[in-house]
Amino acid sequence: MDKAECKLHSSNEWDWETRAVRVGQSRSMEMEHSEALYLTSSFCYQSASEAAAYFSGEREGNVYSRYTNPTVRTFQERLAALEGGEACVATASGMAAIFSICMAHLSPGDHVVVSRSLFGSSIGLFENYLKPKMGIDVSFVPLTDLNAWEMACQASTRMFFLESPSNPLNEVADIGALARLAKDKGALLAIDNCFCTPALQRPLSLGADLVVHSATKFIDGQGRCLGGAVVGAKELVDPVVNVLRTLGPAMSPFNAWVFIKGLETLKIRMQAHCSHAMALAKWLNDHPKVKQVHYAGLPHHPSHKLASLQQEGFGSVVAFEVEGGRESAWKVIDQTQVLSITGNLGDAKTTITHPATTTHGRLTDADKTAAGITEGLIRVAVGLESIEDIIRDLETGLSLL
Repeated sequence: MDKAECKLHSSNEWDWETRAVRVGQSRSMEMEHSEALYLTSSFCYQSASEAAAYFSGEREGNVYSRYTNPTVRTFQERLAALEGGEACVATASGMAAIFSICMAHLSPGDHVVVSRSLFGSSIGLFENYLKPKMGIDVSFVPLTDLNAWEMACQASTRMFFLESPSNPLNEVADIGALARLAKDKGALLAIDNCFCTPALQRPLSLGADLVVHSATKFIDGQGRCLGGAVVGAKELVDPVVNVLRTLGPAMSPFNAWVFIKGLETLKIRMQAHCSHAMALAKWLNDHPKVKQVHYAGLPHHPSHKLASLQQEGFGSVVAFEVEGGRESAWKVIDQTQVLSITGNLGDAKTTITHPATTTHGRLTDADKTAAGITEGLIRVAVGLESIEDIIRDLETGLSLL
């Protein structure tokens, strides 16, 4: 029995939910219904000449699982279809994805404009490695200040990089406006779409050139595996594939298989995350012990209108500030019994953390201030438990302030 290819070759004719379940699968001679897991490091050939043809690229197919594996390929094709991109390359982590696009598209002497409102490790990558060790000039600007992005541009500017929504304050960039500016300056626009996933936002359709993911988060959805991905036009993704082929920050087939299963339920999970997060944000906004709530779903949030236009939901992450700085924030966190005290997010289990001493803890005080990370800030990534229980768990600590 010959290998049966996936029926969904032309994915654009199918609805998003169908693509999330079906695109990219190819069945073996066993005719398995679920996607197969290919745990192999290498692949065999019928002859030396056939091996040479695959290794040279004369024939397209499997060479070595560092950069070609059937399970990883299924994940890549499916995620590309969901983001509306021509191609996707999967990486070992979200940070590996960001580093790989920089290695592929930046050279010593190039300049990159970067949002100040980034995950702490992303800021560290640009500030502590790309700038001093690779000779990449970096300018940090406020995420929502389009004029600042334009003023920061130089003749050598080759890339804009940002998260939208941002971690953890839910600031939202005008992706379309930044895309037009980047094109005018001859730069690539790369968007970290981790918080929204393609279930809520598709930056490529808004003009972005590359989309970056930490699949570790909502794409997995249960906090099991590390992984990342880059999606975009084939001509922009192929150089990233070459980085993986040489440097090796590749996704394992097992993790890819887990992420494939995560994509199948991504839409309905994100809808539930959004619903719970909105309920929590409204409750916190009315709480007398809460100083400020950062959630774009609330009408008073500075990014509410823009988020309503370019996103299909406001996401899972709710950040809020309490009076009393670190002492008060830790008190609220330490009283929780249901919520998990951990730096991860995107899990079915609600997580809570103190960004100033965890996810952004390695930043300088000046960088924390620039990114809006205060000592009284708490980040909650709202999961799928009962929203009443989540609220009750937070009330225990808030009542002590």
